[in-house]
Amino acid sequence: MPGPDLEPVVEQYHRALEAFVRGDPEIQKTLFSTRDDVSLANPLGPPARGRSAVEQTMDGAASQLREGEPITFERISGYTGTDLAYIVEIERARAKVAGSDDVSAIPLRVTTIFRVEDGQWKVLHRHADPITSPRPIESIIQP
Repeated sequence: MPGPDLEPVVEQYHRALEAFVRGDPEIQKTLFSTRDDVSLANPLGPPARGRSAVEQTMDGAASQLREGEPITFERISGYTGTDLAYIVEIERARAKVAGSDDVSAIPLRVTTIFRVEDGQWKVLHRHADPITSPRPIESIIQP
């Protein structure tokens, strides 16, 4: 038996991300799981696990963004099962970052995993990184 329709939740998630690049993480927080195994791997640091750590990570990232412009989402792939689903997308946003007064492009490669909790899809895991174009193998070597 299929789970609830994922697409309305993905639309809410996209709107929440648009608020996020304006510095507001609150809408996004409502879409994430409240369970202990929720995780977030954003491009600013190591993965966070657990609701409190995920919220702190969101707050820290959003505090460095302001005056963001709408994001475009390019769906690469996705799958919806009965209680788990995922999407892989390229997100392209523009925002003022940290103390800069310049609007900067922020492209991200993102994988989001959803899980049905109490009859609703919630984000179980989000992984985002800035790799959106080919890179040489040497780019993965750390000094």
